[in-house]
Formats: sequence, structure tokens, C-alpha cells
Amino acid sequence: MRRRSLLVAVALAVPVICLSPGSGAGQAPAAGDATFRTLWGDPDLQGIWSYATITPLQRPGDLVGREFLTAEEVAEQNRGEAIRASSERRGELTAERDLALAYNQVWWDRGTSTGRTALIVDPTDGRLPSLTPEAEQRQAEGRAYRRNHAYDSWVDRPLQERCMTYQRVPPVPSGYSNTYQIVQSPGYVAILNEMIHDVRVVPLDGRSPLDQRIRQWNGDSRGYWDQDTLVVETTNYRDTTTWRFPGSQALRAVERFTRVGADSIDYRFTIHDDTTYTRPWTVELPLTSPPGYVIYEYACHEGNISIAHVLAGARAEERAAP
Repeated sequence: MRRRSLLVAVALAVPVICLSPGSGAGQAPAAGDATFRTLWGDPDLQGIWSYATITPLQRPGDLVGREFLTAEEVAEQNRGEAIRASSERRGELTAERDLALAYNQVWWDRGTSTGRTALIVDPTDGRLPSLTPEAEQRQAEGRAYRRNHAYDSWVDRPLQERCMTYQRVPPVPSGYSNTYQIVQSPGYVAILNEMIHDVRVVPLDGRSPLDQRIRQWNGDSRGYWDQDTLVVETTNYRDTTTWRFPGSQALRAVERFTRVGADSIDYRFTIHDDTTYTRPWTVELPLTSPPGYVIYEYACHEGNISIAHVLAGARAEERAAP
């Protein structure tokens, strides 16, 4: 289903959020306006923004020591993505590969290359830092549990399969629905991530985070302005929500949003978790607002029948086993 905007839904859920005339979602300031200010004077980040890109999180092994691709390499990667699941490549596909693609080209929205060889910009090798011994043990125990108990119950299935949460905070690009919608009012910023419909309402008034005993799927966010940059610090994660990169309840994410043009935001985030990684690491993930860019509904819901089918299949395999 095509959506023009989800501003109404956000406003109903959070009455304090309001829009200033002329600065609603999808309405960027004029390109010549270098200040991008709201009516109350804050930097204006409002709009519908895409973080889709085919640039990988980590630098591939064959690109060691290279921070950027050549223009020719960028063009080749973009062309490959444009026909990744198109009719032009039908002859190359085995039945297994065709099934793994899941959709044809029209459904994918993976974006293009940023020109970098990795989204990670610190460490400079473009790779995740080493795990701590504690994290390695935690990861090994998790793998062992999943091998033996992955289909015991719905609680053992991944959160995205259960339609609980997907992209997490901060996000890492996936195949589609790589969209942020940002709405502002004095003292608050609301950030919608369409992939399984998460809205963060970020207070900017200096209030303390939630009690450490209160844990949330996507953490608890607090923000402040560092000159023209919105800084959002998120803590109080549940340790079961950091599936994109192994984490713990010590995880702290620091996001930085800086408006740099009518259709672009410089977006970076740093992951701090000294029980998991030997050092912090930082990602650069540009946000863009292409002409005519819209949000499409991610129609996932917790009552989806695939869970029942997955568990029924597992029970059938158990009955058939010797």
C-alpha cells in the first residue's frame, strides 16, 4: 500500500509533536537556504529520508587498504544492483538462486554505492573491532543454543520473523524500506523507521534516561543540539535486540544528524559497548531525499501465520525422525 505520509499517525500517537507551516515531511527548504531552520530556530531535519545503499557495513577482504572505489567500480556496482533480480539475468539463475532472491527487481530498493568500500569509517580499516573474550563466549553459546533450540517455540524465532522489530537503532541498510521520517516540534524530535513501524520520540530537554531496570527493544533515546547537529544517545537496550551486531545491555549508541543540503543529511553513529567490542566503532550513512521519494507500508504484524507454519513444520520433522 502506498502512503503519502505517516505524519497523521505520529501526531495521533504523540500529541506534543506538531508541524510548522512549510516545513512538513517531504518539504525541504529551498536549496539556497544554508541555515535550514524551523520557525522556532532549531536546525530543520524534517522530511522523508532514505538510508538505502549497497555499500557493505565492513570492507571486503579484496579491498583491504582502500577507502574509496573508483568511478568505474561505482558504476559497475550500481549497474549490477539495478539488474540483480531482473529478467536480464534469468539465464544465470539456478532454481536455488532464484528462490534466494525472493522477489524480482521491482520489489528491491537497496540503493546505490556511496563510493566508499565500507560504511564503517572508524576504525580506518573499515572492519568491526575484535570481540572481547566475554562476547566471543556469549556468541558461541548463542550459536549452540540456536542449533539445538531454534524451533522449540515462537520465542526462539528471530524478532524480525515475529514482526517485533527489524532495523533496530541505529539501522543498517537492507533490501527495502530503508526510510527515516523525521518530524520536529519545540523540545522534541520524532523519528519513524517504516521497517516494522518503530517511532522514537526523542526529548531534547535534558531529562535523565529511564531507570536501568527498564529495557526496551530499541532502547531509550535522549537528544541535544551540538551547534547545528542533533546528537541522539540511546541506552537501555534489551540484550536480545542487537542482532545486526552482537551486543549487550551495556550498549550505547550515539547518532549525529547534520543537515548539509536541501536533499541530504550527514548521518553518523558510533557504537560503544566495552563488554562486546575492544573499542568503539563509527559508521557514516548518508541520508538522502530523492525527488518524489515516498514511504511504502511494511505490512508485517505479530499475528502472521508464518510462525505457525514454521513451528508446525518443525513438529512434523520431529515426528518423522527415527
